Amino acid sequence: MTDVDEQGRPEPPLAANELDMLLGFLEFHRATLEWKCAGLGAAGLAAKLPPSRMTLGGMLKHLAFVEDYWFSHTLHGREPQPPWDSVDWSAEPDWDWESAAGDSPELLRELWSESVARSRVLTTEALAVGGLAAGGLDRMASRSGRDGSVVNLRWILVHMIEEYSRHNGHADLLREAVDGLVGE
Repeated sequence: MTDVDEQGRPEPPLAANELDMLLGFLEFHRATLEWKCAGLGAAGLAAKLPPSRMTLGGMLKHLAFVEDYWFSHTLHGREPQPPWDSVDWSAEPDWDWESAAGDSPELLRELWSESVARSRVLTTEALAVGGLAAGGLDRMASRSGRDGSVVNLRWILVHMIEEYSRHNGHADLLREAVDGLVGE
């Protein structure tokens, strides 16, 4: 059984195998973002700290996109699904961040939580195909990057931990500015 902290976040294991450690830290950081965005309405999710244009709502939408991009598109080779499939990313590289201002808090939370749920399933699928002996964390992604390089599941999990860690630092500052909520 996983211990949870006072904010309801699952504590990463103190001693575990590599897979459980990576998944534990990723789940902790996902729960941290959820906590930092909890209870906020449209104004709170749209609040900015100039000169940055970053918002908590934009962060939810951005991380929903990042989840889908790495686990669905890159790892499993699937085509983007709505709303990502209709975006001209070369014309609007920050669409995920900027378009969040027009979305309701409910839509942003739903988009993010559905992306996270899909990513969990896709990670399980990637690990289950033939069992851990068939690749496990060494399973290579189905799609290469723009430069032709191909990453493995281990890299994707570490990258997602890094992505959430960085943005959770931003979320700390934004949430404190909105209503004074502080905490790691």
